[in-house]
Amino acid sequence: MLFVRPAGPADIETLLEFANLSGRGFTSLPEDRPTLVDALALSQRSFEREADPQSARYILFLEDSETGLVDGVAAVKGSVGKDRPHFSFRMVTLSQHSNAVGTRFDHQVLLLVNECGACSEVGTLFLRPDRRRNGAGSLLARSRYLLIASAPDRFAPTIMAELRGWFDDQDNSPFWDGIASKFFRLSFEDADRMITLTDGQFIIDLAPHHPIYLELVNGGARDAIGKVHRHGEPALRMLEKEGFSRSGLVDIFDGGPTMTCARDSIATIRNARRLPVRIGEPAEARPLLVTPGSLRDFRVVRAMAQVMEAMLVLPAEAARLLGVSEGDVVTVSE
Repeated sequence: MLFVRPAGPADIETLLEFANLSGRGFTSLPEDRPTLVDALALSQRSFEREADPQSARYILFLEDSETGLVDGVAAVKGSVGKDRPHFSFRMVTLSQHSNAVGTRFDHQVLLLVNECGACSEVGTLFLRPDRRRNGAGSLLARSRYLLIASAPDRFAPTIMAELRGWFDDQDNSPFWDGIASKFFRLSFEDADRMITLTDGQFIIDLAPHHPIYLELVNGGARDAIGKVHRHGEPALRMLEKEGFSRSGLVDIFDGGPTMTCARDSIATIRNARRLPVRIGEPAEARPLLVTPGSLRDFRVVRAMAQVMEAMLVLPAEAARLLGVSEGDVVTVSE
């Protein structure tokens, strides 16, 4: 049975493996052991409520109870841009008109903005390529929202998600090659690495502070603006199903879209309710997401269970994985 659990310092080798597997442009999983060691230590403190809510980062693993294999990883950040600005590009239209020649022009431009400081973030969603089936990605993705529902006071009223931008068949980013690289004069790998390994001052120093007129940009780079990586299409559909929509912001390196949703409007959170457990075999079972509903003992399963007479009938195996007993109150979402 698949279940989601917190990741901790003992999981460093698995997290490093995911960093190597995730590929180019997956900025939140750098191939750097010290950075990942620090991230897992922070995750442990976050689940124990020892980290400041704004600095907290929660890393989740999707594990198979039968094999012990970890199939995927996801994460939630308490806030974005706390220690440094979180820059994005916003595409806007600038209009120019001349009475002298009777002409009007509408120009699409990219503007550098810092608009995400009041958001929490869900991200780092990655599964092993051979495990992307049977709803595993949905379980892992939605567990992030149940985590937020477990302690809503530790998260912002708006939740954002950044999706990896488009890369071609040669694993090159048209947006980077045609736009961003002109300002940073670095390889994509070097810039990607500097995002997580430095304080980000190079972005403040080098990012364009004037509009980028898209008429002056090659067509391949323009077409990549807001386009999702081929591996990110399922994640985009899951976000939209939860109520997320495009914010008009894109990543300054690969052009991937930023999605946002009001925290309490996310479908998994909106539909969640607290119910006492009765352990047994449900007569009319259907798949439900279940969690104990607190940070310190956070786990999620998708169990064939039944809501009956204001209680949840839960199979024994699911109860065992969640660490709950008869009469305990859990959070349930359809």
